[in-house]
Amino acid sequence: MNRRVLLCLAASAALARPAVARAQTPPATVPDLLDEAESLTALKTVLVLRNGETVAERGYRGNTLGGPTNIKSASKSIVSALVGIAIDKGLLDGPDQKIAPLLRADLPADPDPRMGEITIGHLLSMQSGLGRTSGPNYGRWVSSSNWVRAALAMPFEEEPGGPMLYSTGSTHLLSAILTRVGKKSTLALARDWLGPLDGFRIASWDRDPQGIYVGGNQMAMSARSLAAFGELYRNQGRAPDGEQLVPAHWIAQSWQPRTISRFNGDGYGYGWFLRPLGGREAVYAWGYGGQMLYIVPGLELTIVMTSAEDNPSARNGYRDELHALATGVIAAVEAA
Repeated sequence: MNRRVLLCLAASAALARPAVARAQTPPATVPDLLDEAESLTALKTVLVLRNGETVAERGYRGNTLGGPTNIKSASKSIVSALVGIAIDKGLLDGPDQKIAPLLRADLPADPDPRMGEITIGHLLSMQSGLGRTSGPNYGRWVSSSNWVRAALAMPFEEEPGGPMLYSTGSTHLLSAILTRVGKKSTLALARDWLGPLDGFRIASWDRDPQGIYVGGNQMAMSARSLAAFGELYRNQGRAPDGEQLVPAHWIAQSWQPRTISRFNGDGYGYGWFLRPLGGREAVYAWGYGGQMLYIVPGLELTIVMTSAEDNPSARNGYRDELHALATGVIAAVEAA
C-alpha cells in the first residue's frame, strides 16, 4: 500500500466500506495517522490541537516542534494579520485604500494609470494586476537593488481587482507600507502587536536591500509558534488571556473568498486559502515545501505541518498528500 493510500485511509474509508464493515473496523486514530505519516520523507513535524488541547504531535527524523523552520509563504497570513491590526489602529484606512500615495517615492517615473486603482485589499488577495514576482520571476526580483520599486515596475497582466496573480511582491509591498505608516520595521510591529500572544515568536526574518522585512517569505518560526498564531485566529483574534490582538471582523473579512487560485482551484481571501476538507470548511496557510497551517473552525481544530524547505510541494503531489493527512485527521477527530 503506498503512502498516499495510507494517509487517505481515515478520510475515505467511512464512505468506501459497507455499513457492516464500518461497524467491525475501528477508524484510524490521530496518533495512528501521524505514525503512518512518517513515510512522508519531507515531513518534519505535525501538531494537532482541538479546543486548544494537544491531540497528538510528532517530530520526525530528529526534528522538534520547537525548532525553527522557514515557513515561506505561510508568512503571508501573518502579514495579513498585521495589516488588519494597522487598520484597527487607524494607521491605514482599510482594504479599499489606494496604495499609490503610500508608495509614491517608489512608483515608476511614468506609471500606468491603473497603478492608481490598486488597493490594500488587492495586494492582500493577489489581485493587483501587476505581473508576478513569484515562480520564474522570483530570482530576478530578489536580485534587483530595490524590491519595492521592482515589484511596482512589473507590467500589468490583468486589471486591478481581476484574476489572482500569486506574487510575493504584493505582500512585500504591504510590508513596505506597514513599515512606513507604523514608523517601525515590520518585525518590530509584529513583536509589538503579536508579541503578547503566549508562544508566538519569529525566530528570524530576512530583509531586502533597503532593510524592509520580506513580506510573505523567508520567515522562520517553530511549529509551536505557528500553532499559537493559528489558535489566535481560531479564537477570533483573542489571546488565551482574553486580550483582543486581531480584530474579529478582520478575520471574518480575511476568510471571505475573493478570488480563485489558478494553480489549485482553491479560494483565496486576504492571505488565506479556503477549501473544504473532509466535508468541513477549512482555511489554510501554505508555504513552499509544505509549510501548512490548517484551521477547521467547525471542529475547533488547528493543524500545523512543517516540511523540508528545499523542495516544491505542488507539482510533485506532496501538497495533496498533506491535504490528505489533514482530511484524515478531521475524520479521525469526528469519529473519536
